[in-house]
Amino acid sequence: MPLALLALAVGAFGIGTTEFVIMGLLPEVAADLGISIPAAGHLVSAYALGVVIGAPLLAAVTARMPRRKVLIGLMVLFVVGNALSALAPDEHWLLAARFLSGLPHGAFFGVGAVVATGLVAPERKARSVSLMFLGLTIANIAGVPAATLVGQHFGWRVAFLGVSAIGLAAIASLALLLPHDRASAPSTGLRGELGALRSLPVWLALGTTVAGFGALFSAYSYITPMLTDSAGYAETSVTLLLALFGVGATIGNLAGGRLADHSLRGTLFGGLASLILVLALFPVLMSAQWSAALAVLLLGVAAFATGSPLQLMVMEKAATAPSLASSANQAAFNLANAGGAWIGGLALSVGLGATAPAVVGAGLAVIGLAVAAVAHTVDTRRATATTPQRGRVVASHVPGESETVRV
Repeated sequence: MPLALLALAVGAFGIGTTEFVIMGLLPEVAADLGISIPAAGHLVSAYALGVVIGAPLLAAVTARMPRRKVLIGLMVLFVVGNALSALAPDEHWLLAARFLSGLPHGAFFGVGAVVATGLVAPERKARSVSLMFLGLTIANIAGVPAATLVGQHFGWRVAFLGVSAIGLAAIASLALLLPHDRASAPSTGLRGELGALRSLPVWLALGTTVAGFGALFSAYSYITPMLTDSAGYAETSVTLLLALFGVGATIGNLAGGRLADHSLRGTLFGGLASLILVLALFPVLMSAQWSAALAVLLLGVAAFATGSPLQLMVMEKAATAPSLASSANQAAFNLANAGGAWIGGLALSVGLGATAPAVVGAGLAVIGLAVAAVAHTVDTRRATATTPQRGRVVASHVPGESETVRV
């Protein structure tokens, strides 16, 4: 695997750290700015909104630019957004800075995935995407806990300055390691990129992402009350268990990338089926501490085993103009985050119990598997329709002759 993938992973590490660290620092931010914790929670939404808007927008407007320059520019925007977050004087400035920080997120992963697959042989494409995503999963193991610890002891502003430093390291890595020639964009332009979104297979792949990862976030958004109320863990143990989720996500990401290079569709189906099983068993697994820890690990494995296959599938369905579709898939991930959390919250609000969001998540995963099956059927029918038929017998009637022609 090319060393250039390390540069993409460093950028992914920084993005993953800034996305999730705010959740652990909400009390500190709220106290410093003199606002309530629910009001501080809007900072999470502001970042997610930036991702959803920025992913397709930035990918579209940079369609004709060399991808190496695009990735470096996106990380510059990332550094600026996090530095402004650290310097924000009040809640409104911080909301704007968090929105700005989210803008490059989806486009970086989308364009980065296209670059990563262009650096390797065709049989290693999914593995290359998984290595870029490795930075994101390791951020959940090391980056987020470390930044949270720094923020709690030295102030949340210092934590965001630290994230900006990671962004500077990513810029240096991209400038040094990414090649100029093989990372340049094709000449499809904005019209070609937008044309990719008119494809039914692309939308089915995006729908699979929304439903499949909506299943994950339906459960993961409420993992703390599950661990404390159902499994009996103390709140001080939750951080360690969330790191265990990051370990599972790393394992699933690497395994999913390797398996998808052998069978893209089979890995996707297997990952979604595993996610359904794990989430359906949550009410049982959360009845004891040891099995609850196992459930958190398996949730990470099952969910992230589908990450690389989904990203690669979207790119393949928009093969002539993959950057916008690939970035749109990152927007779909964040829609899944928001939608899954909302649906899981509904299950809690009607009093179905602490593990109800996981059961609801299993239902969402079933929908994701159904959409993936529909996509497979559509692909099969299109392939059949475009494949020349052999052995078809055609009768040719010519006056005075009787002839049969085999096509």
